[in-house]
Amino acid sequence: MDRLDPQPWMTDPHTSAVMDALEAAGGADCARFVGGCVRNALMGRAVADVDIATRLLPPQVIAALEAAGLRAVPTGVDHGTVTAIAAHTPFEITTLRRDVETDGRRAVVAFSDDWAEDAARRDFRLNALYADRQGRLYDYVGGGVEDALAGRIVFVGDAETRIREDYLRVLRFFRFYAWYGKGEPDAAGLKTCADLEAGIATLSAERVSAELLKLLAAPDPRRAVRLMAETGVLAMVLPELAPMARFEAMVEIDPDPLLRLSALLPDDAAAVIRAAERLRLSNAQRERLLAALVPETPQVGPGLDQRQARAAIYRLGVRTFRDRLKRGWAEQPQAAPAAGALLAYAEDWKVPRFPLGGADALNAGVPLGPEVGRLLREVEAWWIEHDFPDEGALDRLRALVKRP
Repeated sequence: MDRLDPQPWMTDPHTSAVMDALEAAGGADCARFVGGCVRNALMGRAVADVDIATRLLPPQVIAALEAAGLRAVPTGVDHGTVTAIAAHTPFEITTLRRDVETDGRRAVVAFSDDWAEDAARRDFRLNALYADRQGRLYDYVGGGVEDALAGRIVFVGDAETRIREDYLRVLRFFRFYAWYGKGEPDAAGLKTCADLEAGIATLSAERVSAELLKLLAAPDPRRAVRLMAETGVLAMVLPELAPMARFEAMVEIDPDPLLRLSALLPDDAAAVIRAAERLRLSNAQRERLLAALVPETPQVGPGLDQRQARAAIYRLGVRTFRDRLKRGWAEQPQAAPAAGALLAYAEDWKVPRFPLGGADALNAGVPLGPEVGRLLREVEAWWIEHDFPDEGALDRLRALVKRP
């Protein structure tokens, strides 16, 4: 195969405006589509982002875009990357490069005008593909087109060399296998990832967590995660790993990568905190992982009746209730009908508002101070236990005030 079928993103007016601007500055063959958009087009997958490689240097790219009335953002100009904005649509444009020095974490690059040199520094053959505006394909490293069509994840050149350039490529191997792989993984690549797994420890936590969450967001990452566990790679990333059965079930239940990560972690708050800190997750992500744990109170699981569910939803909020319920469902896959019904109920039930406030307590004779909050909490607990009655909360408060 030497040509892509016609692609709407290639002839889109925004794409054309960017390519026209680059070609006006550098000639007809100064820019080509590269990487994911070419790969996905070959595989019949949706194309979300259009990346462009060019012989133009970053200052030339910026000048060309601005001359055409397009916005140019120097998002990674030291490494050759400028983002073009055409009517709010971004295009990442990167000057052809070669690696001058690598240390397993970052590379020092020099700009080039050689397409083959640029291709040779990429990670996998199916990502080292270029296409011009007419759809002609350029596969400088060889095998990339065939890999894309067959769903093979194969390193460019020597796998050990590629990984030692950037140890994140160990995780990228499994991530791309989760998203695009078919059949058995490339044996040489898999063995090299296992042999060099220790290099993951040299990477920044932010890069590792971002790669892990992208992997877990794949439609079905189970085979890739099993391979990570078998090779020891997963233990490098998640030494707190729980038994895999709950994760395997969670993949069927929810596509949210954070919830899938939660299913890989044990029901142990200290272990979850350690994992979140090591991966440098955001505070919001850490708190959600902790909230998803299923303590005894309030109990959440597929066996709840609707009254119990209402109390749990009110106390926890809809999202935490859903997260805990899905973890419980993943441990009891046979309870799918009951869990599904409770999830639907949680979405439909309108959470009531507690009818009392501080002014009501003061009017009922509660002295200003901590007693106000304590009594209101006691009345609220009564109100929840009695299934959120429309009336009676104020009478309950007054009775508590009169209590000897």
